[in-house]
Amino acid sequence: MKKIIIISAATIVIGITSFAYFGSKSPLQNEAKAVESQKHSNHQKEEIPAFPKADHNAKKLDDNFSVVTNPESSLVLVNKHRKLPDGYTPEDLTRPNVPFTSPKDKEKTLLRKDAADALENMFQAAKEEGLELTAVSGYRSYKRQQSLHNTYIKRQGKAEADSVSAIPGTSEHQTGLAMDISSKSAKFQLEPIFGETAEGKWVAEHAHEFGFVIRYLEDKTETTEYAYEPWHLRYVGNPYATYIYKHHLTLEEAMEDKK
Repeated sequence: MKKIIIISAATIVIGITSFAYFGSKSPLQNEAKAVESQKHSNHQKEEIPAFPKADHNAKKLDDNFSVVTNPESSLVLVNKHRKLPDGYTPEDLTRPNVPFTSPKDKEKTLLRKDAADALENMFQAAKEEGLELTAVSGYRSYKRQQSLHNTYIKRQGKAEADSVSAIPGTSEHQTGLAMDISSKSAKFQLEPIFGETAEGKWVAEHAHEFGFVIRYLEDKTETTEYAYEPWHLRYVGNPYATYIYKHHLTLEEAMEDKK
């Protein structure tokens, strides 16, 4: 009887020892697992792109306006209160190889080089999905913006004109980084209906992949001070465009100094 008890006890000891050896991990194994877990955690953390702070890239002119000091940057922030320097014209304007509604109007077909290349890639990607996009209006000089704005004032009055048309010197089109686009399904018009078309929905979902953002969002009019424009694309490049898209931001919000 004693032998049986001794053997049983020995069996239990061996079993416990085996579990301790095979069922648990050594300190080194646990450390390795912790390191791997930390690596995975770090990999999951989103990196926030280094957006320039708006206040650091403009000089105040008066109570209403500042003039930007980084007009050549793809992240230049131009809006109703931030003007481009007098006489500014981008140096690398070129014509992207995409369909235009007014191909003979040379100025409207121009974009800065990086934006033009990105537009070509985006139009090609849409085409591969069976969607035909058409470019309507790109670069716009100060003189042309002045003429356009005056036309809006005559038609709609100054208050309404200021909500849909930029005051000369404050237009994103003058940066050479903005392009208005449309489609046959929207009758090639620049109207909110474009956002409801298959082409407009595709652009809203995929433009960021090519470095573009929809600049004037429907629920951000208080921030941008512009009416909703699903057709107005602004090139900022990546990773900036993707971050703005994922977090549903405007350029103003992305470049806000939160100190």
